[in-house]
Amino acid sequence: MPKLDRLPEVNRNALLTFPAPVNDGAPCSPLAKPLSACRVALVTTAGLHMRGDVAFVSGDQSYRVIPSATPGGEILQSHSSIGFDHVPFQRDMNVTFPVDRLRELADRGTIGSLATNFYSFMGAQRGWDRIQSETAPAVAKALLADGVDAVFLTPT
Repeated sequence: MPKLDRLPEVNRNALLTFPAPVNDGAPCSPLAKPLSACRVALVTTAGLHMRGDVAFVSGDQSYRVIPSATPGGEILQSHSSIGFDHVPFQRDMNVTFPVDRLRELADRGTIGSLATNFYSFMGAQRGWDRIQSETAPAVAKALLADGVDAVFLTPT
C-alpha cells in the first residue's frame, strides 16, 4: 500500500474520505458443537472468481460461487483498488483465500468438513446497499442450506 503523502491529492482525499461503515458490534454466534464437527465455509472480499466467470468490476456488489473442490489454478483475482497488491495472491493464493489450509484442517479432523461452495465478493466498496439487502442474504441462505456451521471471512 502506498504512503498517503506519496499519492496524488485526489487519490489521497478519496482514501481519507472513504465511506467505511461503522458497526457497534460484530454479529457472532457461539458454536453449537465442537469445531471438529463443524462444516466450514470460506467467504472473501478479494474479488476472486473461477476461470471463465465474469470478472468483478469496481463497485460490483454481486458475488461469485467457487466450489470448494476447485483447484487453485482455476481461481483468478479481478479485485481492483489503487492500494491493492496482487503479487502475494499470485505467489500463494492462501494468503487471501486459505483454501489449502482449510483442506488440511479438514483432513486432520480439526474441522468437520468443508462447505460445498465458497463465496467471493468484491472489496473496496463505496456503497453496500445491494450487498446488505440482496447478495449477502442470498449467500447466507445458501450457506444455511448447505449445513454450514461456521464461516471463515477473509477481507482485503
